[in-house]
Amino acid sequence: MKKLLFCLFLATFILPVRANEGMWFLMHIERLNYVDMQKMGLQLTPEEIYSINNHSLKDAIVQFGGGCTAEIISDKGLVLTNHHCGYGNIAELSTEENDYLNNGFWAKNYEEELKPENLSVRFFVRMDDVSKRMLAQVNDSMSEDEREAALNREIAKIQEENNEDGKYTVSVKSFYSGNEFYYFVYEDYNDVRLVGTPPKDIGKFGGDTDNWEWPRHTGDFSLFRVYADQDGNPAEYSEDNVPLNPKYHLPTSIRGFEENDFAMILGYPGRTNRWMPAGGIEQNVEYAYPAWVEASKASMDVMKKYMDEKPQVNLDYASSYAGIANYWKNRQGMIDALKQHKTAKSKRKEEKKFQRWAKKQKTDKYKNVMPVINEYYSKTNKSSEHDNYLMLMLRTRLATLPYRLGKTTEYYIDQNEAKQAEVLPKLEKEINNLYDGLYLPLEKEVLATQLKLYSDKADNIAPKVKAIADENNNSQEAWQTYIDQAVENSIFKSEESFTAFLNNPDMEVLKNDPLYVLSTDLLTRYRAKSDEEKEWEDKYQKAFRLMIQGMRKQNPDEKYYPDANSTLRLTYGKIISLPKDPSNDAKKNYYTTLKGTIAKYQPGDEEFNMPKKLVDLYESRDFGQYADKDGYLPVNFLTDNDITGGNSGSPVLNGKGELIGLAFDGNIEAMAGDVIFDDKLQRTISVDIRYVLFLIDKYAGATHLIDELTLVK
Repeated sequence: MKKLLFCLFLATFILPVRANEGMWFLMHIERLNYVDMQKMGLQLTPEEIYSINNHSLKDAIVQFGGGCTAEIISDKGLVLTNHHCGYGNIAELSTEENDYLNNGFWAKNYEEELKPENLSVRFFVRMDDVSKRMLAQVNDSMSEDEREAALNREIAKIQEENNEDGKYTVSVKSFYSGNEFYYFVYEDYNDVRLVGTPPKDIGKFGGDTDNWEWPRHTGDFSLFRVYADQDGNPAEYSEDNVPLNPKYHLPTSIRGFEENDFAMILGYPGRTNRWMPAGGIEQNVEYAYPAWVEASKASMDVMKKYMDEKPQVNLDYASSYAGIANYWKNRQGMIDALKQHKTAKSKRKEEKKFQRWAKKQKTDKYKNVMPVINEYYSKTNKSSEHDNYLMLMLRTRLATLPYRLGKTTEYYIDQNEAKQAEVLPKLEKEINNLYDGLYLPLEKEVLATQLKLYSDKADNIAPKVKAIADENNNSQEAWQTYIDQAVENSIFKSEESFTAFLNNPDMEVLKNDPLYVLSTDLLTRYRAKSDEEKEWEDKYQKAFRLMIQGMRKQNPDEKYYPDANSTLRLTYGKIISLPKDPSNDAKKNYYTTLKGTIAKYQPGDEEFNMPKKLVDLYESRDFGQYADKDGYLPVNFLTDNDITGGNSGSPVLNGKGELIGLAFDGNIEAMAGDVIFDDKLQRTISVDIRYVLFLIDKYAGATHLIDELTLVK
């Protein structure tokens, strides 16, 4: 299943591309998109967007923390991204005494900026097409494993040729499920520090209730800074490091915009599955996603109970909870949208057209593609359900910590004294990381709850889990008792306990530890694959690759863009409304205002509380230079850009390449967007940059940060 998911991530869309649809490679903009973009309002040249030899927009866009996007907005390395993208780092830096997550934080100078433990940004240097070179290494007679091995050998050569003795990170990516290949060169900076963040009541205003909804009223932003050595090169954290002087930073516009104005977004979308066959959609809707939703809710209910009881537990688990909650609502939205749009049915029609085309070809190459794909899904429906229940359980730290530490410890015990001395510091660091912020009562109840759910709902479960469930009638009480006793008798029950074991390690004690046995059972089952499953997966992968290849031949005149896979893309569209909504006070339903934010205010409410100072600023109408020409203070706005997860924090730019907003969400009506694009419903929700600047200036009083920016008035 894991190879299947990987393949689905590397797909593209097969229907005619609409004006606002597509996640485009920057190197293809001039050939595929430039004329359309000019007609819609772009005033830049392709060279000003993407250039290898000269500074361009791409030099200001960074991948943030591996899963979000951010942008450089000053010549001193100031980085703007979403509050929810910085959430984990902000929580990490917070304590009960200095609760930056709930109260906000604003450094007055460089010395006050805070360094999270592990945070980096990645700059995009260049890319190139190596499809011919890569495909020359494979042939149709190869098995999928042989094909993968041959491609990996060539990837290693390409990486070595382009990393300039380790200066750059080089990634070779597959597109169209192995029909094309491109390499990407990046430069990573690891000294990134927190500069400022609004309190959670602003940065996460609306909470889970408003997540994926419109109208929105959140100040979802945070500020960081990239540091480098004295020569501007990447360097590990040091007090001697200085703010980076970037190749390019975005100018920031406070002029505002109107409906139908041009808008483009550059960022790192995580994944779309727009080649996904009908069988895959049906599998997700009926088996995989319902399991994910149910297991997510089970974890959330337990976590919330303990987080509400203790402020420090709330800080330690805030990021984990937010991540689970986000996908919980996303997956339910996907189920509803895919059913409502009858997406599988429309895909079936396209697949039948393809099958008729395949039968008319002189070659039999594509004739059996769809039957193989359809049979594969029918054979893997129940296993996809199982895998989703198990994946959510493996998000519980207590389910994986014993296995991770145990395997490293087995290696440690087997080494001679000199090698043990070499390995020990790494092992101690891993111990510290895994136990940091772990709250055992929460972990025990979440794991017991997930084991009960997994045993109840999944087929062909892990053998040790099945044996325990059968012996104890699979009741919640029995699972809780089992986990309580297992923890009490385990060397993994605390950092102190495991460290004591490490001082006098015993292989038999380790291998018979009840938590290690359970954790190993879960991870072994997660990775298990029968010979029959491997055979069908190989057949599927080849058929899926041929399906994409054949459908592109079937429609040779279409413009194609690759599916998202965390590589830099550009999407373009317009500022555009949804139908009028009485819950939005704005004159047109493409923006929201501070007035509407105040209307949602519920004092003391976890999701809709608001700092008094923000209320006071509204009542005094102290909006400064950030008010719209019509007098209101804008908060959020809509465009019809094509984005997905990973685009969080992406800059929204006008036709001149000036920053007008910060993308943070999509609308729930278009939740099917990762599989099929709906040009009528698809919307990107963004924070208006004027609201961001208002909060920095008027709310936080951090005028020194405003002074850093290149403001366009």
